[in-house]
Amino acid sequence: MKFLWLWCVSLMFAISAQAFQESPPVIKAVEDFLKIQTQGLPGQVSFAITPLDPRNHLMPCKEFAVSLTPGSRLWGNTSVMVRCQNEGGWKIYVPLRIRVQGEYLVTARALTQGQTLSESDLTRNTGDLTALPDGLLTDMNQAMGRTIRQSLPAGRPLRGDMLRQASAVQQGQSVKVMAQGVAFQVSSGDGRALNTASEGQVVQVRMANGHTLSGIARTGGIVEISF
Repeated sequence: MKFLWLWCVSLMFAISAQAFQESPPVIKAVEDFLKIQTQGLPGQVSFAITPLDPRNHLMPCKEFAVSLTPGSRLWGNTSVMVRCQNEGGWKIYVPLRIRVQGEYLVTARALTQGQTLSESDLTRNTGDLTALPDGLLTDMNQAMGRTIRQSLPAGRPLRGDMLRQASAVQQGQSVKVMAQGVAFQVSSGDGRALNTASEGQVVQVRMANGHTLSGIARTGGIVEISF
């Protein structure tokens, strides 16, 4: 009887030791999750998912829920959380590498501080965006009309923090004030800008009669006042 009991215990341990979660179903669940979640990334996306350790000792599972780990993002080296949906199921973190092959903007020539960008000032390179600095610009429209904060050499990848929006109104400039409402727009006269402002920013204007008012700066030395 004692021998039979020991044999049953040994069999239970053997079965438990042999129980493990196969890697392919987990990889497939993670792949399905990534294909949906990476659709908006700016380029051709590929990913490499780390397989499960074959000695994982996880109870086999058929249904999985995949989600991002707190504080992570689907970019470069990252990880996702996989939960087994079975009752009393397990939870693991699966490391992976996401690559995004796409175009980014670089300077076509040396640029000087304060220079306003035109399309001829820039060109495009192609590479893995996840291996490059954050904030790289990928669309010409993100740079056109903006000015360089500091001088840049030719071939420098262009980041958003290297640019500032060009001024629509300069301090001391003579501006035309336009009053507009739902169904009208009229000129309210000329004034002088009291501060520098970019398109869409608030600018204060001193009118010819000495009154000061605030409006929205528009390109071409125009200040809009809405009613």
